Amino acid sequence: LIHHCGLASPDMVMMMYDWFRRFGTQRPVYGLMHSNAWHIYPALAQLAAKMGAIMAHPQMAIAAFRKGASVLVYPGGAQDVFRPHSQRHQIQLAGRKGFIKLALREKVPIVPIISNGAHDTLIVLGDCYEQARQLNELGMPWLFGLDPQVFPIYLGLPWGLGIGPLPNIPLPIPITTRVCPPIVFERYGRVAARDQDYVNACYQQVSNQMQSELNRLVAGL
Repeated sequence: LIHHCGLASPDMVMMMYDWFRRFGTQRPVYGLMHSNAWHIYPALAQLAAKMGAIMAHPQMAIAAFRKGASVLVYPGGAQDVFRPHSQRHQIQLAGRKGFIKLALREKVPIVPIISNGAHDTLIVLGDCYEQARQLNELGMPWLFGLDPQVFPIYLGLPWGLGIGPLPNIPLPIPITTRVCPPIVFERYGRVAARDQDYVNACYQQVSNQMQSELNRLVAGL
C-alpha cells in the first residue's frame, strides 16, 4: 500500500525500479492505475503497462494475487497526488476502504510503503475543484469529458503556474522511500470484509501506522 507523493508519481517509478533491482523478474509486481489514464493519456498508459501498471479494478488485483504477484495500491488517488504542499507530510487515503476489503477477502497482509520528497517536485498551492464543478454545472464541459475530482493550482515545469490536473515535468528533488513492516489483521475472510465497523478499524490502523512511519522518515529516523 503506497501513498502518492507528487504528480506523475515519481515515487512509484522509484519503487518499481527498486523492486526489480532487488527481485528481478522472478517476483512480479503490478501497480494499480486509475482507468481514466487509459482514456486521457493512452500512450502514457500503454508505456506504464509495460512497466507493470494494470487498470485499478478489484478483479485485476485478484487476478494478480492468484498468480502469486504483489500489487501496489494507491487508494488516495488524485486527492493524494494533488494535496496542497502544506499537507505533503500528511497521509491522504481519501477515505477509500476498498483496499482493506480486498486484503481481507484475499487474506493478504498490507505492506505500507511511504516516501518523502516527491511532493516537492510539484508545488501544489491549492484546489479550485468546487469552483470548476460549479462552472461544469453551468455548462462548461470537463476536459476529455471526465470529472477530474481535483482541480489544483500549482507551480511546476513546464507551465510555471499551472491550473488543472495537467502532466508536468518533476523538479529534480531527492526522494526517499521506505518499506514498512507488514500489517496483519486479526480476522480475514469474506465475513470480515463485510463487517463495516471492522473495515473502518482496519483502515484507521493502516492510516495511523503509515502516518507514524512518515513522521519518522521526515524526521530522519
